[in-house]
Amino acid sequence: MSVLTVENVTHGFGGRTILEDASFRLLKGEHVGLVGANGEGKSTFLAIITGELTPDQGRVEWSNRVTVGYLDQHTTLTRGKTIREVLREAFQGMFDLETEMLQLYDKMSEASEAEVNKMMEDVGDIQNILEHNGFYTIDAKIEEISNGLGLADIGLDRDVTDLSGGQRTKVLLTKLLLQNPTILILDEPTNYLDFEHIEWLKRYLTNYENAFILVSHDVPFMNDVVNVIYHVENSILTRYAGNYNQFLQGHQLKKQQELKAYEKQQKEVEKLEDFIARNKARISTTGRAKSRQKQLDKMEILEKPKEKIKPTFRFNIAKTPGRVIFEAKDLVLGYNEPLTQPLNLLLERNQKVAIRGVNGLGKSTLLKTLMGEIKPFGGEVKLGESIFSGYFEQESSRNNSNTAMEEVWQDYPGLSNYEVRQALAKCGLTNEHITSQMMVLSGGENAKVRLCKLMLKDVNWLLLDEPTNHLDVDAKEELKKALREFKGTVILVSHEPDFYEDWVTEIWNLEDWTTKIV
Repeated sequence: MSVLTVENVTHGFGGRTILEDASFRLLKGEHVGLVGANGEGKSTFLAIITGELTPDQGRVEWSNRVTVGYLDQHTTLTRGKTIREVLREAFQGMFDLETEMLQLYDKMSEASEAEVNKMMEDVGDIQNILEHNGFYTIDAKIEEISNGLGLADIGLDRDVTDLSGGQRTKVLLTKLLLQNPTILILDEPTNYLDFEHIEWLKRYLTNYENAFILVSHDVPFMNDVVNVIYHVENSILTRYAGNYNQFLQGHQLKKQQELKAYEKQQKEVEKLEDFIARNKARISTTGRAKSRQKQLDKMEILEKPKEKIKPTFRFNIAKTPGRVIFEAKDLVLGYNEPLTQPLNLLLERNQKVAIRGVNGLGKSTLLKTLMGEIKPFGGEVKLGESIFSGYFEQESSRNNSNTAMEEVWQDYPGLSNYEVRQALAKCGLTNEHITSQMMVLSGGENAKVRLCKLMLKDVNWLLLDEPTNHLDVDAKEELKKALREFKGTVILVSHEPDFYEDWVTEIWNLEDWTTKIV
């Protein structure tokens, strides 16, 4: 049974076709992965099926009585509420039913016997609905899902106004899972989740009885939870059965077949054109030449399969620093309270370190403390000589009205128009991306602009806070290659062991240093 049908949808923006004649079916219980490079139109497709965008052409039809829960990259929270209050909003419909039931009880004292009997029927129906949907175990359900996604570590009575972007994402995801909709639509749900909570979400989605559509660039995660892939590339949406690895095999085979068909046709066209050129002027063979021309005119010419733009990342190395990059003595991380025990750390030249641990332990705080952006709660950090650092921040400003070009020019005013365009193009960005405002770019495109700025700088020490969030598979592979080849020192915060395990020299786990109970 199809719960969602999309037929012949075409949509464009600014003269560019994003989706062309796209069709899609979501069957009951299907776990769908929607994949494609940054900027190919995945978020646009989700916006169309959820009704946020009206397509230029085509039809979108949901089956009756379907409830849709959508987590996108730009969902916001109501300011001034606690996490617990926001999570209880997931059950607002049941709270409304409870209010209606209590009002019926109040009215019974003044009602006739017939009216009381009707009210008792209504109360019984409401009571059954509330019990069937677990209304009287709501708080236990909130605790269960909150613990699974790490919200208990933040504190359910914390004001959502004070939360980081990653913490906000956790709250929204928890609320969505509590609502238990018929269809889940998840846009990059593992961004900002640490390894343990990704594993919890993986188990949850694997056992999820209803259908979902998942956008993710986390290949191991997707392999474990999806059974159908829809791939969007060059405006075309294509369905593949199986997980991500099976899709890759099928996609590669399809590309090879398309290229062979194109090459075969090109040889045939060349042969026909050669025959026509040699025979159309001769009276004895002009009839055969015209016949070949008709054959050529009727032929549906195949387009050469397009190669998608792949980014090229490379970090410029500054002069060699001293042996010691930094030394921390009795360093305590924290703001208003300590987050760690006193730490004695030494980072030497050319070390490449991955920092892991559940959210809220101070991974980002450690990077900012090492750079001097935040004062230590206790102890000191001493930097070595000739340090030229480059920092990639986990979150970018949400209200940045600079275009991608202006964003680079702001930091590098001496570069020419051509040099800025060339640098951004190397990062896999098209002319359309380059002239778009930062706040309208997708998360992956935005990250590529910020990586571009970092690669224009001469550095010998990179501090990277979750740089793979939002990056597509090809960009992640290229970034891994660039970091492996970088001749300097790296400190990387990441929740993706697959990204760093085969090139880092050491792993620091903040769970070993924290003052919190993990």
